[in-house]
Amino acid sequence: MKRFRPGVVPTLVVALLLPLLISLGFWQLGRGAEKTALLASYAERRAAEPMASTELLHSTDPAFRRVHLHGQFDAAHSLLLDNRQRDGKVGVELLQPFQDQRTGLWLLVNRGWLPWPDRRVTPQFKTPADAVNVDAWVYVAPGATFQLHADPVSSTWPQTVTAVEPAKLWKTLERDGFAYELRAEPGPASYQADWPVVAMGPEKHLGYAVQWFAMATALFGLYIYLGLHNAKEKHHGSGHESTQHV
Repeated sequence: MKRFRPGVVPTLVVALLLPLLISLGFWQLGRGAEKTALLASYAERRAAEPMASTELLHSTDPAFRRVHLHGQFDAAHSLLLDNRQRDGKVGVELLQPFQDQRTGLWLLVNRGWLPWPDRRVTPQFKTPADAVNVDAWVYVAPGATFQLHADPVSSTWPQTVTAVEPAKLWKTLERDGFAYELRAEPGPASYQADWPVVAMGPEKHLGYAVQWFAMATALFGLYIYLGLHNAKEKHHGSGHESTQHV
């Protein structure tokens, strides 16, 4: 141990930070594995034929399943999901209540992305007046949506929101509605409907994991260097003092 003297403070810092950095690296690896499984499930379910809306009600795991709907949009209660970007352009996603004629169930359908270049003017959109056929898929977020603050309560429509909360909408409208958002596939009733399944792909989580492990390695390497360097200086200092005494 005389050849390794890192000091008390560096030892405490490393004892606190090193396990944290390593755990963050493994956490990112775990998140990457989850995203890989999610994408595999998404691809399999998106390749299947759309189920009827009646089947959707009895599905125990509706996430990412395709469904065929026939009914009408409620244009009077539209939601504009803010801070959505496509190709570097700022815009919103248009979500509207949709009542399926087969079941009478209300569903919140995301019709796609709209540009919003001038925030002083409400984005312009059109809503089919008659009953339409819509193919869509059930979107279930992989985690809770992060919000700095809750969306303000408003009685004017369309409402601009920062998170999709179907249960809150159905409660406000006093309707029996489906618990998840449905994202429309490209079609006559859709706007720009190129949907990312996850905001961050597995490769990004792997990259973050590599960064955390690299930081842990650098911290441990610095700790070893500091310990050896301090021990070396201590040894030289002791040798110099011994020479002076002689």
